[in-house]
Amino acid sequence: MLSNTKMSSPSMNAHSPWFLGLELATDQLRACVIDENLELVGVESVDFDSELAEYSTTGGIFTTPGEAYTTPVEMWIKGLDAILLKLHRNYDVSRIKAIGGSAQHALVWWKSTPLPSLSSLDPHLALHTHFPSPSFSLPNTPTAQDTSAQPHARAIEEHLGGPDAMASMVGTCAQASLVAAQLLRVREAFLQEVWVKTGRIQVASAFLSSLVCGKWVPMSEAEACATGLWVHGVNGQQGYWDEGVLDIVGGSREEGRRVRGWLGEVDVSGGGRKVGTVSRYLVERFGFDPETIVSSFTSDYLASYLSCVPSNELPGGPTAVLQFGPMDMLLTPAAHYTPSRMYSLFPHPAQDPAEKRRYIAVLTSRNADIPRALVRDVYTKSWSAFDRLVAIVPPGGSIGLDDKLFSFWHLQADSYPYSHVKGIFRFENGIKVNEFRDLRANPRCLIESQVLAFRIRWMAILASGVQGVTPSANGEGAAVTPNPFASLGLPFNPYTSTPLPRRIICTGAAANFPSVANLVGDVFNAPIYVPASQVDSAQVVGNAHRNAPAKGYFSRASMGGAMIGRWVWGREHNGPSSASNSGRGSPNWGSSSVSSLTTSPVVSSPTVAGLPGTFEDEMRRLHTRRWTMSGGVWARTNMNAPIASVNPSATNSPVPQVKVIGGMSANQVGISIGATPTPTPSTPTVTSGLGFPQRLPGLGSSIVLEDDVGQRGMYGANLPSMTTMSSLSSMGSIGSMSTNVTTPDLSLHNAGSGASTPGSVKDANNPSAAGSSVNQPTSAVPSASTLTPVFALPLPSPSPNSHPGLTPTSTTSYEDDLYFAQLGLAKVAEPDTDAFMTYAAIVGEYARLDGVVVRGC
Repeated sequence: MLSNTKMSSPSMNAHSPWFLGLELATDQLRACVIDENLELVGVESVDFDSELAEYSTTGGIFTTPGEAYTTPVEMWIKGLDAILLKLHRNYDVSRIKAIGGSAQHALVWWKSTPLPSLSSLDPHLALHTHFPSPSFSLPNTPTAQDTSAQPHARAIEEHLGGPDAMASMVGTCAQASLVAAQLLRVREAFLQEVWVKTGRIQVASAFLSSLVCGKWVPMSEAEACATGLWVHGVNGQQGYWDEGVLDIVGGSREEGRRVRGWLGEVDVSGGGRKVGTVSRYLVERFGFDPETIVSSFTSDYLASYLSCVPSNELPGGPTAVLQFGPMDMLLTPAAHYTPSRMYSLFPHPAQDPAEKRRYIAVLTSRNADIPRALVRDVYTKSWSAFDRLVAIVPPGGSIGLDDKLFSFWHLQADSYPYSHVKGIFRFENGIKVNEFRDLRANPRCLIESQVLAFRIRWMAILASGVQGVTPSANGEGAAVTPNPFASLGLPFNPYTSTPLPRRIICTGAAANFPSVANLVGDVFNAPIYVPASQVDSAQVVGNAHRNAPAKGYFSRASMGGAMIGRWVWGREHNGPSSASNSGRGSPNWGSSSVSSLTTSPVVSSPTVAGLPGTFEDEMRRLHTRRWTMSGGVWARTNMNAPIASVNPSATNSPVPQVKVIGGMSANQVGISIGATPTPTPSTPTVTSGLGFPQRLPGLGSSIVLEDDVGQRGMYGANLPSMTTMSSLSSMGSIGSMSTNVTTPDLSLHNAGSGASTPGSVKDANNPSAAGSSVNQPTSAVPSASTLTPVFALPLPSPSPNSHPGLTPTSTTSYEDDLYFAQLGLAKVAEPDTDAFMTYAAIVGEYARLDGVVVRGC
């Protein structure tokens, strides 16, 4: 048995249950612990590059020619060893009553040779000693960013009759990350080395869940729908593995059946029931409660989506979640299963079989972080300059209406209709050019292209009816009306925002850029919300441009896993019929003393008649309860120790520590908290940055591109100069670029560089931050290449504070924003009507040129 020395925990009740969420990301294994009110209790992580340096990964992966991105499976297991040990040492894990989790979309290839039984592992030995690298027929497995199987995905699509036929059969068209494509590639390229030695394959989420449960756990149906091999059951029918695709992958009927055996069964319960209890190994080695339940694990992007608790029941229209990262994704709730080549459709990973089936529609773009990092390295040399250029360059790259600039960056093979498109394509005055005359337009045009693509593809989701509403071409209801823009090739009216999302929740590093958040809001004409935990993490120096959260901050996917575990635990204890009452027995819950904790208004969450206990209903109820019990205080966003704030208007002038949210003090955000409540574990302790106005109105139009001579970007080598960038338009591959290294600011490449974010101090928990101290306030002198991240905007009237000097004024209701505040979401950007109309005027030309690119210019 391991030694058991615990740190004190911030729980409100010494006996209240805890819930653990795990996330197997590309670069880290992350964990967060929450209590039954969804309040943060603890955060741990294992960084693969630094803490498991013996594997020599970069961003958790290996890159090889042919756009192959792989990662060692043994490293994942050793990472699980390490994070469980951290949890054991720092927390009383016997209080954890449920474990949920998620993982990147990747495969684990087990050998057919005998393996140790998962249920009878020796607790005196580390987990990775039971399953060393030789246990796997493919020790280094492709990650979700791998595109080496794109030709095999297209071959499967052609065998099935094209993208429409494939989507109607298995719910998706050709994508390089499909399990079907990975299987076909391995059979053709590594028949003897891998294929014939394989006895079982698992998606990474089921693999991680199996190690936690101590038994073989089937993949969830949501994961099965992402394989390209699964036929989703509709109208009460059971889903099944498609024999035709299996035969294509295996090369014969016999090998197809063999692959079917490798895949195993699929959990079609909807995720509302436990898949098992924690393994005897975890009980005896780390001290977990043997009754700890394990919920179904899912993909990381779906877990992150669930953590935001999006809903289509709110007034005004649907909510969308835009996840920036190595792959950009736009996700939204869907009511019907209507597959299409234009989007992917997954069953909701947390629902009961008795519920009316719900789904999640997903738009994906692989050309995301890599193009952004390349444009940054070539044209600006720092994220700060990148952000400023996106902010000051007019919509469309120029002031005139007829000379807009457009660029299309397709550095990696993507799904339909871009599966055959490769290169960089620029258009000026409607003519294809190698480079813009004004180089400063490149950052703005790139971001516009990425966001406009999602706006146009969103209309395909809406037109399909999967959301339960089919608007007219004008977006003004179900009545069929003429479309005045059909002659321009547009199937919709770009000047109305009615069909667009009413609000957008953004996650990922790009959402930390004020210019990007504003641009998304302008294109969709919607307010932008960012999880407060991410906004506060971005205030830590050097972390605004990183997808990974700062030390002490939880990731969205790990939080989503913990929330699913909490939901399933409540159902297991109270039953589905009383799931909405789960969690009773908490201190003071149900007593009159709760209402006296605060005078702030509480916005009730919307409910769906006849569906008690849905995941979203329960999470909204718990968020509201936590808000009430804490006295109207924002949820904890991190586990960092308190550190002194700095007044950005006075050098070396300390100010008292304050409760903050979204990078601003709580009273400036405008949440009505009445009298200051007694401090509770809900009180955040992150450093506050009062920041700049979002639209940076003081910046001039003659910004000069920064030139950091001799410094290196994320790719480990100096990129070509701007005079030779036109040659990139015809390149066929980016070589060994890694989407997993999160694009550092050059000035922060070396620890202790002295750069700091305006309005913040160095991370006191980062030992490499030279000169930082919690006792000695640090001067916040902005560096020219330091990005000032987004911060929470003031609430609209009736806010208790007037917010002098803070702009812009909110366009949404106080109740709407307060509702999202209870969910831990901070509004960071408001739309601009004039900018929206400008984009509406260029949507048609963007769509036309996009078609030119798809047809081969």
